[in-house]
Amino acid sequence: MDKPTMFEPYQAAPDIDVVPAYFPIPGLGIIPINAFVLKAAEPLLVDTGLVPLSDQFMEKLSSVSDPQDLRWLWLTHADQDHVGSLRRILQAAPRLRVITTFLGAGRMSLFQPLPMDRVYLLNPGQSISVGDRILTAIKPPSYDAAETTGFYDPKAAAFFCADCLGALMSEPEQNAADMGTANLREGLVKWATVDAPWLHTVNKRSFSKSLSRVRELSAKLILSAHLPVARDMTEELLGYLALVPTAEPFVGPDQQALEAMLRG
Repeated sequence: MDKPTMFEPYQAAPDIDVVPAYFPIPGLGIIPINAFVLKAAEPLLVDTGLVPLSDQFMEKLSSVSDPQDLRWLWLTHADQDHVGSLRRILQAAPRLRVITTFLGAGRMSLFQPLPMDRVYLLNPGQSISVGDRILTAIKPPSYDAAETTGFYDPKAAAFFCADCLGALMSEPEQNAADMGTANLREGLVKWATVDAPWLHTVNKRSFSKSLSRVRELSAKLILSAHLPVARDMTEELLGYLALVPTAEPFVGPDQQALEAMLRG
């Protein structure tokens, strides 16, 4: 795979669809870029995909849910792989409101200001009703943007964890378990060193507590923006994430390496 590519949506659960894409990272593999549709009484979209794939994203989204029916968009954070179709979603879903934080709305104002009458500010620890379930905002143990907020859905026993618990991969999969133990561990640890280098300096006791808070959710599904669906793997994934503070830090290619690649 040599360019960003959309894949066909698939089900994570009867009421949750995954709208997946993959992004190649030279020398490291590929990384999933997932959005999710939660088919609640008030349907909710989680993130809006990559900017270059907006046309394909809207097409794939429409195959699992009429955008006009969407009532909520949970914007986990404002990175470019999460806001690619935000404007189009706002136009296509006139009743939709964007769930974010004060920091998230502020960051969006730097390049795509949100209409504030369509924003719903929700902080970690607070909850919101989407008709047939209550979603609770949670700060994931690992993240790459200060405004990042995931959430827990108790009805589906699903933890939507933004960029946390993602993994670099060699080929697309729909189930994290199909990656194999060694590949999953290596891919998750490597991704975390790239995406959250601050974990190398984190207070170990505080980090352990943040992992325990996720463990206490008893989630059956881990739904990461950057991992295939993980079923009944919470303890395994948290164990791999716990390895990151002592893992080898990621150091990217320097100018000499870049010139060698260009020559090649």
